[in-house]
Amino acid sequence: MDVRPDRFRRLLEPVHDRTLAFARCLCRSRADGDDLFQESMLRALGKLDGLRDDGAFRTWLYRVVVSVHRNRCRRAFWTRLIPFADRTADDESPAASGDYRISEWSPDAADASARARAALATLPAVQRESIVLFEIEGWTIDEIAAVHGVSASAVKSRLARGRDRLRTYYESQFGTSPVPVPSGDAP
Repeated sequence: MDVRPDRFRRLLEPVHDRTLAFARCLCRSRADGDDLFQESMLRALGKLDGLRDDGAFRTWLYRVVVSVHRNRCRRAFWTRLIPFADRTADDESPAASGDYRISEWSPDAADASARARAALATLPAVQRESIVLFEIEGWTIDEIAAVHGVSASAVKSRLARGRDRLRTYYESQFGTSPVPVPSGDAP
């Protein structure tokens, strides 16, 4: 009897939904996020024997998702250099498919969600990953540093640069900042 699938199922169960949401946030469409999640789970299952401490599973799993995401981004870069005639139907742009995650509870929230996804899509992968982990997933700087394999100051720098790019994007697209920026003179 192979214990690896049972161990993987036991470890994945408490973090499944959050990991799936994280994968979807990294991608431009729900379908791409689901594909990223499934590809990551297959890779994680194959490398599960390398995980010695079950307590580190969440960080390890997110590192696998980030690694698969970066590989996909690199692959996407090179496919832009392939002539159109050589591309298959699978190489369609996610934006063209229109298959974005849409919030069902409010039309205003769905519009804001679409704007946020478009803004996040403009960020480089490392900044997008850091922003999503910190702002949406609620991870600490040290946890993100462990996932990315960098120092805490590098994560802080990525967050600051990502926020600046998001602010610039919102100001150029909508003429406003996404969140009120506190002034330095405020008490």
